[in-house]
Parts: sequence; C-alpha cells; structure tokens
Amino acid sequence: MTTPFHLDGKKILVTGASSGIGRQICISISKMGASVILNGRNEKELNETLKLLSGKDHQIIAADLTSPADREKLVNGISALDGFVHCAGSVQPFPVKFIDQKKIDETINLNYESTVLLMAALLRAKKINNNASLVFLSSISSQHPHKGGALYAGTKAATEAFMKVLALELYPQGVRANCISPAMVKTPLYAYAEKDASKETMDAHVAKYPLGVGMPDDVANAAIYLLSPASRWVTGINITLDGGFLLGV
Repeated sequence: MTTPFHLDGKKILVTGASSGIGRQICISISKMGASVILNGRNEKELNETLKLLSGKDHQIIAADLTSPADREKLVNGISALDGFVHCAGSVQPFPVKFIDQKKIDETINLNYESTVLLMAALLRAKKINNNASLVFLSSISSQHPHKGGALYAGTKAATEAFMKVLALELYPQGVRANCISPAMVKTPLYAYAEKDASKETMDAHVAKYPLGVGMPDDVANAAIYLLSPASRWVTGINITLDGGFLLGV
C-alpha cells in the first residue's frame, strides 16, 4: 500500500547518522523507500548504521562538518537531493561563569556555523532539487532553556531563525524548510545523563512527562512526515515533540 508518507525514489542526506536520533531517522526513512546518504565523522559507526537499513542504493560519506575540506568532499560526493535532515550537533552544558572563547567557538562552529556553511555550499552547487524538503533538528531548549544551556540553546534558536530564512528564500523552487524540536529522547546521551545526574534525579525529571520521554522512532516519524508529500503545504514551522512536558504537569 502506498501512502502520502512514502519516500520512494527520494535521495535524502542525513547528517549525524552514526548514532542516536540520526541513526534511527536513517533506518526509518529507508523503510519508507528512500535512498539514504549517511554522514558523520565515525566511518565505523556509519557502517553499523548502514547494516540496519532497508532497501539499497545507500551511500556513506564520512566527513567532519566543521572542516571546510570535508564539507567540500561531502558536497562533491553526492548527487542532487530530494531531502536533507540535519542531526549533527553537540550538547555540552556549561554554567555561564565557565564559558570562555574556546567553548563558544567549538559550540557555535559545530551547532550553527557548519550548518549554515554546508547549506550554502549545497545551494551553490545546485545539489537541492526543486520541491525538496529540508529538516533541521532543534530542541525545546531554544525556547525553554535549561541551566548550563546558554551556548546550546543559543545555537538552536539561531538554527530555527536560519530555517525560516531558508523557507522564505527557497519557496519559489518549491523547497520547504522546517525544524523538529524534541524534549528528552532515550538515546545513548540519556544513559550518560542518568549516570552523571543519578537515576533518582532523572526519574524525577521523567515524571514531568505525561506521555513519558521520547524514543528515537518518535522523532524519526516526524522527520518522515516533513520529508514526505504529506507535508507539501508545511514550511517555516517548528514541530515540538515533548510528550506533554511543556504543559507543566
């Protein structure tokens, strides 16, 4: 059965594809018929993701998006895209008093600057097809920041503004741009947070989610919607996935 959510014949680039949400998005969109280009820095982990994909004609390009040479390698190594899901990024909480120039440069370079420069390079090289869909992974932290999140939340807010500019600039070609903003999702980072903060602290936080914390599949399903013809009338928006957390239960 074919539905408006199928991605048959679409070529989609996913950054941050080596683990967590990015890996699950690759798996899920391959099941919907997409040919996936997997990007990340760790080629071994990318190959592990590749083994989990359905279908064929997938491609791996290991590249560090903060490196101009690697970005060029990525752009030159792909054909024109029908979809782009940008999951690459880093969460490193720092109280404001511990922020220095090095931390600012590292966080902004990976979470925002490389995003803009990669997108600009793809557009210059005409690697974005008409009617393509661009999806950027943001976070509820952009609008509801947490302690220690000055740099992370700031880069996500900047990404959301960038997405809206793309939606404005690219609509004449039928290209859509949107964000997904998850709250807590059970990825490998969840286990690290539980270890650092204690299980009791994490359990107390999880209790604030009426529908429980998210799973990578929940984010992947939202990505499928935004990549698919089912969302052809949707651009410039930010979909919040939080299990009811922001209701303030």
